[in-house]
Amino acid sequence: QVQLVESGGGLVQAGGSLRLSCAASGRFFSINAMGWYRQAPGKQRELVATITSGSITNYADSVKGRFTISRDNAKNTVYLQMNSLKPEDTAVYYCHAQAILRMFVSGSADRGTYWGQGTQVTVSS
Repeated sequence: QVQLVESGGGLVQAGGSLRLSCAASGRFFSINAMGWYRQAPGKQRELVATITSGSITNYADSVKGRFTISRDNAKNTVYLQMNSLKPEDTAVYYCHAQAILRMFVSGSADRGTYWGQGTQVTVSS
């Protein structure tokens, strides 16, 4: 199984910056895509950014040019650098990871999808 532990949330004024981190631990063969999602009060969870093991990135239009996702494969850690924060960025941010738990000789694999517990980001106006 895989555990995801997030850190780095907090309260910041509009225009400020925060950096979120999420470390994966547990028993697995490899971590593939990782990403960040967020959920504001009364809204559905939405994608913020994703990154593959080969560092191909994808961003929501609302954060392009302001947020940067990166990862350290050796540490199984993903980061989200958030700059020029806006009040509408206020949400609980969740880390997400797709993992291969076991590989078999046949080439098949046990896979799993995991979520962190969430970290609150609050941007004041």
